[in-house]
Amino acid sequence: MTLFENTKIVISSLFTRPATLMYPAKPAKKTANTRGHVTINPAGCITCRTCQRKCPTQAINVDVKEKTWEIDNMRCVVCAVCVDTCPTTCLTMDNQYRPAMTARGGIEKVTVAGPKKKEPAAAPANGAKPAEKKE
Repeated sequence: MTLFENTKIVISSLFTRPATLMYPAKPAKKTANTRGHVTINPAGCITCRTCQRKCPTQAINVDVKEKTWEIDNMRCVVCAVCVDTCPTTCLTMDNQYRPAMTARGGIEKVTVAGPKKKEPAAAPANGAKPAEKKE
C-alpha cells in the first residue's frame, strides 16, 4: 500500500462510526438462538452420562453414585452438543450470558434426582391375594 492509500483509509475512518458495537454503553441483541450457558433441570436427569461422553472439552462430570451433575464453566465452549444429545431434554441452553469470572472456581455442582426407582407393590395386610386385572 502506498502512503496515499493509507492516508485515505485514516481520513475515512476518522469521519465514520466504528464498525463494532459499543458494548458497555449499548448491550448486544439477544435472540432465541443466542447461546449463553447450559442449564439443567435436576428433576429430569437420569444420570445416563451421555452429556459427559459427548462434551468435546470434558467440561461436564456426572457422578452416578452421588447423583451429582457438575459443569466447569471455564472449560465449557457453549457448543450445545450436550443439549442436543440429552435423551430426557433436561439440559437447555439459556440465552443469558454468565458474569465474567476472575478466579478459577467456575464449577457449578447440582444434585440431581437420578432415575426413578420402581417400588414393589405392597402385599395386603390380611394375607389375601392381590386383585387380578380384568381384560
